[in-house]
Amino acid sequence: MAGSTTNGRAIRDNIDAVRKMEDDLERNRTIADRIADLIGGFSGSLKFIAFHVLLFGLWVVWNSASAGRHFDPYPFLLLSLAVNLEAIFLSTFVLIKQNRMSKREDLRAHLDLQINLLSEREMTLVLQLLRRISTRLGVPLSTQQLEELSEETSVEELASQLRETLPED
Repeated sequence: MAGSTTNGRAIRDNIDAVRKMEDDLERNRTIADRIADLIGGFSGSLKFIAFHVLLFGLWVVWNSASAGRHFDPYPFLLLSLAVNLEAIFLSTFVLIKQNRMSKREDLRAHLDLQINLLSEREMTLVLQLLRRISTRLGVPLSTQQLEELSEETSVEELASQLRETLPED
């Protein structure tokens, strides 16, 4: 039972650490990032679509009605200009948001890499210790795989092999 309490506490500590990292990233956003998030979030919602359907529908009906006063008659050049300008600005805000999210993902990937490297190092040490204990106790371990896994992993050599093997974009 004590082990599950320890694991539960470790899990909560890890969750708290991740939440703190996410809170720090949110809190340290620039004003431009906050504006881009706000606009990007709204532009990706059903409220945004409903607002535009209503606005464009009213625009077309108002400027198509025979009795109404037309400020943008068919083919609705002013509406086209407004939609094009909105598209330019919306795409810029979305790109700002995506760039920030990409940086955030890079940070997470670097954190994952560091944790994986630490875990690999720990496992190598555990396997080396297991080999020593087995040798001392006279328990035969003849598997070649255990021998290979017990060796230190060279990150530089692994990265070099990946660069040679993987195709470039």
